[in-house]
Amino acid sequence: MNRAARAAQYAALACYLVFLAFPLFWLLGTAFKPPQELGAADPAWLPERPTLDNFRAAFAQQPLLRSALNSLLVASSAASLSVLLAVPAAYALARRRSLTGRLATGWILVSQMFPFVLVVLPLFLLLRQVRMIDSPAGLVLVYVVWNLPFALWMLRGYVTAVPVALEEAAATDGCGRLRTLVSVVLPLLAPGVVATVMFSFITAWNEFFFALVLLKSPSRQTMSVVLTRFLGDEGAADLGPLAAAALLATLPSLVFFALLQRRLVTGALAGAVKG
Repeated sequence: MNRAARAAQYAALACYLVFLAFPLFWLLGTAFKPPQELGAADPAWLPERPTLDNFRAAFAQQPLLRSALNSLLVASSAASLSVLLAVPAAYALARRRSLTGRLATGWILVSQMFPFVLVVLPLFLLLRQVRMIDSPAGLVLVYVVWNLPFALWMLRGYVTAVPVALEEAAATDGCGRLRTLVSVVLPLLAPGVVATVMFSFITAWNEFFFALVLLKSPSRQTMSVVLTRFLGDEGAADLGPLAAAALLATLPSLVFFALLQRRLVTGALAGAVKG
């Protein structure tokens, strides 16, 4: 590849990064602007007089800390259960090539096409029958069911990339199927497991529709629902506190990704077949 083509690639990548970072940059600037700058006819990109008043107002108006803890509990529980169920199921789908497995894989793809509105009423009626409306456990169950198809599809590809020779060698040494999965296959799936955990956590953390319908008590609502309270009865937004609260709601996802992204690029499989 010549230098011109490489420079064009880097330029396109830089433009894409600017495009992705612009909403966060705008949100950051808005969160620190005083009301006078927010109401200006031609507001500047950066706050001329940064202030923390918007953050103080956001915490005073809404229970952000409690809603953040609710979101953290729901998102972490949903991510953990999704991975716990998806790993053995993905292993079975990848290793047992049969008509049932192909039909299951097709159903996984079809299930991702269902819109939220199509399933929310049956879910509400079902959860009401088992007394799980207005319960974080019911919301976690919904998120697990909703995330599981994609988690299965993602992990199935990682399992397929693991050489069968490693499992045959483990079987020769006397390992059973479960021991092989836990001791041989699972360590090699670390990047896939991390990616699945990240996807499940961020999806559950940001989800709004199911949380709005299934959680009624203000003390149990997640942060995505609490953010809507910064909108007035006529749709007018309290822009400063809303931007501050939205920025706080964005930070956990960024921190979570920063902590786990290194595992995504770990070449765990690269040295597995050496020797």
